[in-house]
Amino acid sequence: HSECGKLALPGPVFQPVLVTLESIVPAGPLESRSILLVIAGGIAAYKSLELIRRLKDRGARVRCVLTRAGAEFVTPLSVAALSGEKVYQELLSLTDESEMGHIQLSRDADLLVVAPATANILARMAAGLADDLASTVLLATDKRVLVAPAMNVRMWTHPATEANVETLKKRGIVFIGPNDGAMACNEHGPGRMSEPHEIADAIESMLADAPASAWLFSRPCPKRAW
Repeated sequence: HSECGKLALPGPVFQPVLVTLESIVPAGPLESRSILLVIAGGIAAYKSLELIRRLKDRGARVRCVLTRAGAEFVTPLSVAALSGEKVYQELLSLTDESEMGHIQLSRDADLLVVAPATANILARMAAGLADDLASTVLLATDKRVLVAPAMNVRMWTHPATEANVETLKKRGIVFIGPNDGAMACNEHGPGRMSEPHEIADAIESMLADAPASAWLFSRPCPKRAW
C-alpha cells in the first residue's frame, strides 16, 4: 500500500524478446535453393570458385561435381571449403553411391550448372555419353540445365561445336555467354566464360518462378535388383 492508503499499481512489466539472426538479416534471393555445379577442365575453372561464393552469399546450397580435368585447375579441397559440401568426383565410388547415388544427386538440385562448359563436355552432352560422373548426372537429371561455355575462339566457332550447341539448345539447355575478350591462349574473341556475377544473375532469373526442390527432406532412391 502507498502512504495515502491507496493500493499502489505495479509498474510496467517488460517481457524479454528473442532476437534471431534470421529476423535481422533478410533471406537471400536463392534461399532454400539447391544448385549442382559441374566444374569441367579449363583455365576458367578458377572463376567457378568465385561463382560458388556468390551463390552462397545469395542463400543457395551448392553441391559440386568436379571432373578429373577440372581437378587439374582447382583442388577438391578449395571447392569443398567454399561450398561447405562434399565434392563428388567419381562415378564408381562405393562410398559416394552408398551415401547418395548419382541419380539422386542429379535430381535433388533445383538447377544444374556447368561452368566452365568446355568443348569436350558440350560434345559429350550432345552425344548423350554417360561414362563419368559429370556426364551421367547431366544425362540422368530431370531438372533444367544452364551451361557457361569457355574455350578457345577457334573451338567455339568450329562447325562441330556449333552443331553441338544447336543440338543442346533444341533439347532445352540454356546458354549464357561466352563473352568476347582476351584469352589465356593469347587470342581474342568469343570464348571467355561469363563472369560469376552474370552466371549468378542468370541462375536467379531461371529460378525466380520455379518451385524449390525438397532437398532438405529428400530420401535415397530405392535400390534396384538387376
